[in-house]
Amino acid sequence: MERDSAYFFCGIGGSGMLPLALIVQARGHAVAGSDRALDQGRIGSKFEFLRSRGIGLFPQDGSGVTGADQVLVTSAAVEDSVPDVRAARALGLKMMTRAELLARLFNAAPMGLGVAGTSGKSTTTGMIGWILHRAGTDPTVMNGAVMKNFADAQSPFASALVGSGPAFVAEVDESDGSIARYVPAIAVVNNIALDHKSMDELRILFAGFTARAKTAILNLDNDETAALAATLSPDTLRTFSLHDDRADLLARDVTPAPDGIAFIVRDRLGGRSVPVRLGVPGRHNVANALAALAAATAAGVGLTEAARALGEFAGVRRRLEVVGTAAGVTVIDDFAHNPDKIAATMATLHDWPGRLLIMFQPHGFGPLRLMRDEFIACFTETMRPDDVLVLPDPVYFGGTVDRSVTSADIAQGVSGHGRNALAYPERSRCGDVLVEMARPGDRIVVMGARDDTLSQFAEEIRSRIEGR
Repeated sequence: MERDSAYFFCGIGGSGMLPLALIVQARGHAVAGSDRALDQGRIGSKFEFLRSRGIGLFPQDGSGVTGADQVLVTSAAVEDSVPDVRAARALGLKMMTRAELLARLFNAAPMGLGVAGTSGKSTTTGMIGWILHRAGTDPTVMNGAVMKNFADAQSPFASALVGSGPAFVAEVDESDGSIARYVPAIAVVNNIALDHKSMDELRILFAGFTARAKTAILNLDNDETAALAATLSPDTLRTFSLHDDRADLLARDVTPAPDGIAFIVRDRLGGRSVPVRLGVPGRHNVANALAALAAATAAGVGLTEAARALGEFAGVRRRLEVVGTAAGVTVIDDFAHNPDKIAATMATLHDWPGRLLIMFQPHGFGPLRLMRDEFIACFTETMRPDDVLVLPDPVYFGGTVDRSVTSADIAQGVSGHGRNALAYPERSRCGDVLVEMARPGDRIVVMGARDDTLSQFAEEIRSRIEGR
C-alpha cells in the first residue's frame, strides 16, 4: 500500500469495495468514497453505516477527488467517463483497481487463504473466517457478502473482519481475470463453470491460481476441478467430495433438514470420522463446508475443532435467507445469479414440498447474452410443473451495454420447454404478479446479484402479502 496516502473508493458501496475500504481504514489510512447508488438515493442504510465509521462520502461528480496524496480505487466496471476518474487523471493521481489493492494486501500477509470458484465463494470464505476466528487465530477476512456471525447493531454490514493474526482469508474473483494477481498459501477452488468468461479462459486462470499455492484444495465432484486436481502434485493437493472415496475429506450420511443439514466427514489421511451439523441448508453447503474444513486444517486447526465451529456458522446474507412468512407464504432472498447457483438453490428448496414462485433478476445484459442457453436449460431442468418463473429486465446502473438478449428471450425459451415463465420490463410489475399469484404453501424466491435493493424488494413482497 501507498504509505501516508488517503484512499478514495469510486463505488464504495459495492460488495467488493465496502469491505476493502474498511480493511484499508483499519490499517491506518484515511478513506473516503463516492457511489452512484448514493447519488440515486438507494440503500441509504449502507452509507449511514460508512459515515458512522468516519468515512467521508461525496457525490460521484469528481468533487471528492482533490488531494495530491489521494489514491483512486475503482472497480473493474468503472468507465473512464466517470467524473471521479477524469478528476484523478487531471490531477495526476495514482489509480488502482479494487483487485490490485486487495492482491497487494493479500500477498503481503504471512498466510493468504484464497477462495475461488464459480459458486460458493462467499459462504466458504465466511466459514473459513469463522473457524479461524473461533480457533483464536485473529484472521483478517475479506468477503463479498455480509457474514452473519460478525454482524451486529454496530456492524450491520460485516463483510470484512480485521484481525492482527497471520491469516488473510479472501474471496478471489475470476470474472475480471484478477485471480491471476494472487499468490496464495492455501488456494480453494470449489467448482468451475461458465459464468463471466469462456471455459478455456477459466481453465487457464484457475490452473495458474492453484499452481502458485503451497496447498491447493479442490472438489472432486465437479468435472473441471477434478481434471485440474489430476494435474497437480499430490504433495500440494487436498481434495473433498460428497461421492468420491478417493477424496481426502468425504461427506457421508448426509441428512437434510429444513433449517440445516448434517453429515459425517471422513478424513482419509487421518483415519477418523467427525460429525458436522450445519445451520445452513443444502448439499451445496456440505461441499462448501468440506472446502472450509480442508482449508482450516491446512492452516493448522484440528478437524474436530473446525467441525465444532461450523456448527455455529450462521451463514452469509442473501444465501437462501428467509425474509419471513405471511399468510402461509414464505419469502426467500437469494444471491443465485448463474446456472450453478440457481440449480443449487432449486435443489435445496425442492427437498421440501411447496410450489416455487421465482423472480430472477439477471445481473447484467452481458452475462445474460453469454449464458442464454445455460439459463434456459437450468430453469427448464430444475423447475417443477407448477413452479412459476418471473423475470424483469437485467439490473442496469448506467454505461454502455449490448442489449441484444433480454429477459424476454429467457422466458420464451423456458416456456418453450413446457415450464411457466413470464417476463416484464419493470420489476414492480413482477412484484404485482407474485403477490397476485401467491397462495398458502408457496415459497417466493427473489434471486439476483449486483443489486442490494433486491433485499428490500423481497421484504416489500412479504409485507404486501401480509396486508392483503
